[in-house]
Amino acid sequence: MAMSCKDGKPGSLDNGKYVRYTPEQVEALERLYHECPKPSSIRRKQLIRECSILSNIEPKQIKVWFQIERCREKQRKETSRFQAVNRKLTAMNKLLMEENDRLQNQVSQLVYENGCFRQHTQNATLATKDPSCESAMTSGQHRVTQQNPPRDASPAGLLSIAEETLAEFLSKATGTAVEWVQMPGMKPGPDSIGIVAISHGCPGVAARACGLVGLEPTRVAELLKDRPSWFRDCRAVDVLNVLPTANGGTIELLYMQLYAPTTLAPSRDFWLLRYTSVLEDGSLVVCERSLKNTQNGPSMLPVQNFVRAEMFASGYLIRPCEGGVSIIHIVDHMDLEPWSVPEVLRPLYESSTVLAQKTTMAALRQLRQIAQEVSQPNVTGWGRRPAALRALSQRLSRGFNDAVNGFTDEGWSMMGNDGMDDVTILVNSSPDKLMGLNLSFANGFPSVSNSVLCAVASMLLQNVPPAILLRFLREHRSEWADCSIDAYSAAVVNVGPCSLRGSRVGGFGSQVILPLAHTIEHEESLEVIKLEGITQSPEDVLMARDVFLLQLCSGMDENAVGTCAELIFAPIDASFADDAPLLPSGFRIIPLDSGKEASSPNRTLDLASALEIGPAGNKASNDCSAGAGCVRSVMTIAFEFAFESHLQEHVASMARQYVRSIISSVQRVALALSPSYLSSQAGLRTPLGTPEAQTLARLICQSYRVYMGVELLKSNTEGSESVLKTLWHHSEAIMCCSLKALPVFTFANQAGLDMLETTLVALQDLTLEKIFDEHGRKSLCTEFPQIMRQGFACLQGGICLSSMGRPVSYERAVAWKVLNEEENAHCICFMFINWSFV
Repeated sequence: MAMSCKDGKPGSLDNGKYVRYTPEQVEALERLYHECPKPSSIRRKQLIRECSILSNIEPKQIKVWFQIERCREKQRKETSRFQAVNRKLTAMNKLLMEENDRLQNQVSQLVYENGCFRQHTQNATLATKDPSCESAMTSGQHRVTQQNPPRDASPAGLLSIAEETLAEFLSKATGTAVEWVQMPGMKPGPDSIGIVAISHGCPGVAARACGLVGLEPTRVAELLKDRPSWFRDCRAVDVLNVLPTANGGTIELLYMQLYAPTTLAPSRDFWLLRYTSVLEDGSLVVCERSLKNTQNGPSMLPVQNFVRAEMFASGYLIRPCEGGVSIIHIVDHMDLEPWSVPEVLRPLYESSTVLAQKTTMAALRQLRQIAQEVSQPNVTGWGRRPAALRALSQRLSRGFNDAVNGFTDEGWSMMGNDGMDDVTILVNSSPDKLMGLNLSFANGFPSVSNSVLCAVASMLLQNVPPAILLRFLREHRSEWADCSIDAYSAAVVNVGPCSLRGSRVGGFGSQVILPLAHTIEHEESLEVIKLEGITQSPEDVLMARDVFLLQLCSGMDENAVGTCAELIFAPIDASFADDAPLLPSGFRIIPLDSGKEASSPNRTLDLASALEIGPAGNKASNDCSAGAGCVRSVMTIAFEFAFESHLQEHVASMARQYVRSIISSVQRVALALSPSYLSSQAGLRTPLGTPEAQTLARLICQSYRVYMGVELLKSNTEGSESVLKTLWHHSEAIMCCSLKALPVFTFANQAGLDMLETTLVALQDLTLEKIFDEHGRKSLCTEFPQIMRQGFACLQGGICLSSMGRPVSYERAVAWKVLNEEENAHCICFMFINWSFV
């Protein structure tokens, strides 16, 4: 390293003369740099004193050396980063060139086929007049419908099938065997997951993707072969036989089972051949296909309650690139036997877009997620590494799928219904199911649950986007959940009887969402929900206890096509151990229409309050709005409960009622979120557009003017509809309550709903006394006679509570009596000024 020198001494500073540090000095400085790359002036002087070899170097010179070294390190990092980006761009350019060549070949083939079709149409009239041609065409049709002879399944025959599968797969992955079109909604670019395409006009459903992942080919193949780790619909893959081949490859015979996504359809299974080999150019190939109509070898008989589906030549082509990067081509091509499901569900089994979202793109996301974790190892939420959190997500998803499917080989059996078949009750008392539950004694409370009960139901939803509905269910748990049920479920992991105060509204003090991890593109998130409650101790003393839920959210992107939305949760202990017992429950919403959902991502969820309260509301319409399009989806609900065997009938009855109440709540919320009811124009016709609401708004403003002597709204507001609209968007929280022995709220503007953390639907369940603390209730009782006598009162600032128990401070409040047309007291109106959550 060249530096200036004074009096010819190494390491000294002078103008115009340069020498080099001695190797010993450089080594010492570099060692010190690794310990502290940016030392202070005091530290630099200390370094000179501690290291004798640097004693002839001035502190200023040490400072300059460290500055230059930091610049060099930054340059090295930038150079390394640019080299990595360059390698990635080079690989991506190669991928795009191959895709361009494939598209050119496809265009050439289409031009050729178009010419043949024209020639055929020109000769059509002559062909129909020629009996020999008709005979030939007829005989050809018979040959097409003739069933193929059985294939030989001996080792030699399986090798022949494997080679055919390889050739057919490569023609789909890089050739023109299938006509591929870009998947709707996918925008290719540097930040995209890859190039994704779906089939057009081929048998069954097919999807293809190609992308770049920062993993070695062997590691990629290992991850993709472990299908249950990334394909959430895969229940099991059993390798029944392995045959080595002469070229160093392997042939495997597999039996694979897939979960059914809903209770309305049976599960699928596959009997497969998988062939792994290395091509001449060093590329690694893993290809698969169904074994059908074989003889002289292994076979798999049909399995009860499963529909045998067929996989055409599919697989993975993995090409190594410089820098430990791989280019991967994925092809999925299946016939999922749509005839076996109700007609309303057939789009799920006939859509290549759904296949791409659930399978093809899921594989790419898993690879990218693991590549990111390898390149950036870190510890995420609650001290967990990404692999541990991913395992928890898989346990939640798998437990929910097991509950929905209720396989008999896992110990599930069906209970008789109660005269209605809307909710199915399944019971499992097998030791394997109970092994993960907490059955120990703690704090004097024995946990003696020895069975698990699951209540499942499916329902059809229309004209409500799944992502918006799921987000509402996630953020507004109090709208559908019963806190006492949550407490009952939590008692399995928090040993001891638990009872929470209150009923559905206000039972929990608050709901706090604690994020743990997000996957690539935020397609999935894992979080902890904390609900405040109380439990009873052995001494009959009520103690505060929080209920924790581990929650998995996916499908929150409204712009994704064919994406399934899921909200799955399970109570956990506060210790949050990796092997914590999990009894997952939740919701799955599957869109049935492949078209894009017409929904605004900025739609306010509190507009679920647009449901009509009263006799003059809008009537439900089954027609879809012209602008939004019709969105159909099927929702599956599953809730699991651990119980003692002698309480089976009681718990079953409770579970039925609870799921039915949830179905009712979901239907009400879905109706409110429907685009038909949420017009983007001033047509907020719910209940804000009703004559009753307009009249109430006019009476509120008129009474305020009479008692307070000033206008509540701006003076330029004219017309009942304009008054209502201005009142609704008023910056202060305005709400009305009835004149009853126990006053309940009847109306609130948007600010009022935000303050109370509720909607107009649930507002009527909220009483006036619930929102005030003890001091506020005493103050209100003192001022109430004055309000009735004088017509108004000014209340001092204080603290009130939202419907979720959160404290809300306000600077002051005004209360006035609202008079009707006959000048009789109609209700009491409150306005809370400068409120905020504490």
